[in-house]
Amino acid sequence: MTIYEGEFISIMGTSGSGKSTLLNILGCLDRPTSGEYFLDGIDLSTLKPHELATFRGHIFGFVFQRYHLINGLNAIENVEIPGIYAGLDKSNRHLRATEILNSLNMNDKLYYKPSQLSGGQQQRVSIARALMNGGRIILADEPTGALDTKNGSEVLSLLHELHQKGHTIILITHDPQIAQQANRIIHISDGNILENETELSQNNRNINRQDISLNKEKHGSVDWIESIRMAFRSLQINIFRAILTMLGIIIGVASVVTMLAIGNGAKKVVLERIKAIGTRLLVIRPGAPGLRGGGSDVITLVTEDAEAILRVPGVDMTIPEMSQPVIARYRNKDFATFATGTTMDFPMVRNWQVEKGAFFTKKDMDTYSQVAIIGGTLIENLFENEDPIGKNILLGNVLFKIIGIMETKGSDAGGNDQDNMLWIPLSTGRVRLFGQRHLRSISIQVSDSHSMDTVLETVRQLLIKRHKKEDFKIRSLASIIQMVSETQNTLTYLLGSIAIISLIVGGIGVMNIMLVTVRERTREIGIRIAVGARAYDVLYQFITEAIVVCIIGGLIGIALGYSAGLIVSNTMGWLALFSMDTIILAFCCSVVTGLIFGYLPAKKAATLDPVVALNVE
Repeated sequence: MTIYEGEFISIMGTSGSGKSTLLNILGCLDRPTSGEYFLDGIDLSTLKPHELATFRGHIFGFVFQRYHLINGLNAIENVEIPGIYAGLDKSNRHLRATEILNSLNMNDKLYYKPSQLSGGQQQRVSIARALMNGGRIILADEPTGALDTKNGSEVLSLLHELHQKGHTIILITHDPQIAQQANRIIHISDGNILENETELSQNNRNINRQDISLNKEKHGSVDWIESIRMAFRSLQINIFRAILTMLGIIIGVASVVTMLAIGNGAKKVVLERIKAIGTRLLVIRPGAPGLRGGGSDVITLVTEDAEAILRVPGVDMTIPEMSQPVIARYRNKDFATFATGTTMDFPMVRNWQVEKGAFFTKKDMDTYSQVAIIGGTLIENLFENEDPIGKNILLGNVLFKIIGIMETKGSDAGGNDQDNMLWIPLSTGRVRLFGQRHLRSISIQVSDSHSMDTVLETVRQLLIKRHKKEDFKIRSLASIIQMVSETQNTLTYLLGSIAIISLIVGGIGVMNIMLVTVRERTREIGIRIAVGARAYDVLYQFITEAIVVCIIGGLIGIALGYSAGLIVSNTMGWLALFSMDTIILAFCCSVVTGLIFGYLPAKKAATLDPVVALNVE
């Protein structure tokens, strides 16, 4: 079969005869299983898919029986689609689409959606779309099949006008009367061409090449701005679904921002509290280095050890301590707390000052005075609005007089309430309250931070000599800070991991919704391929849609996470420490999530068979 440029032919046959398949092959939507197909001397049957897309976009214009307009776009936007894949800029596309629609008497329906147009008007939009990139060859598949007589006649008149302007018209029909509209009729049955009626000689063909707007430029690429614009259009079509799709990303990103901020804030608070003790501190606790635990049940340290350590060069002060839980009673109120026996140097060595009143003195130590300094938690639970200074409380069966209040410290690195404590002279506690002489710890203040390691080793050797073995653990504040920092980092990473898992779950939700979207938009994908989109263009568009969803969700999630962190900080008193690195990390994670989880649905969309896609209801 040979079709000459400028002809108006009809391909006629019964349903199932193969006429639509032939049209799909001619329009580069399908490939022949055998034989050759030449257009302008080029064998199209040997071309690659992206090369066939160039011919679809620049040579052919499709007019379908069911119009195949995209419901979410108005008339101009539907007509502009071929220009997008041809690489035309927005202003030129809009101007050309407007001119074509005006020439088809659609000037008052430019911004109407397909659902607002009659069948005849929709077919005019379809014809306008076929002419967007020139429409050198118009392929009309039963263009009047879904129209009444009047609208059908108008469509045929338009095809005749296009033929008069030099367009090649190939009309598919099963109606003999419509077939007679063409200059030549090709009959087809069971995939075989039976006869060509009234075939024109080349000299008698109606060709007016100068009136045809041919576009033989290389296939254009859809730029990223246009891809984002198309993504926003698609999201606006089903805004509620778009919000649901974003929801998982929003929660995931907000979790990352909030949890990492809280984790970093907790780390900062704990480290600052430890550093506030001083940078020249060594702490000795009972129990061998490899022995877990330690404390009152491990008996290795005594007061004489502290006195011996005080004579080591480089040691300024030593603070022996012993403690145990006690029940503090004031009038008819009882409260469980910890009593610590220590020396008068405790505030200086521990950098923990008395807020009100005074700490006990050396005289109190020497005379076994029954005095106590209490923390804020005891005041809240025992005294409420009373001033505790000068009041007496019972610790066990021993009466102590309150002479001071320690400044508030909050929780320590282990989460223990440091304000739920009271301090008494070590001598008094050992004789009248604890009933023992073994210490919980010895704190050492070193005169020079540069000599910490030297003093530590000297003290270690001294205690080994005194105890005949190493039955104690000694640490510098630097090692404690490092240990706590590592612990806090682990907790922060754990919180971040939980948040990232929620982000991955959100990404899976994006993939699921995108897969559903691909299935629902199968016909739209077929339309885009028919007007010139390459597989790459479809892949790029759907990945862009997934990334746009995740970017919007990520931005909302960052704002929500920041707000949640501030609310938690204000209501619960936790420090939320935000950092730009964390925010950038969360945003990048949302973008990568869109890229990864959007690829599979996009790949599925890009590999759809356009013939099958166009026939999906």
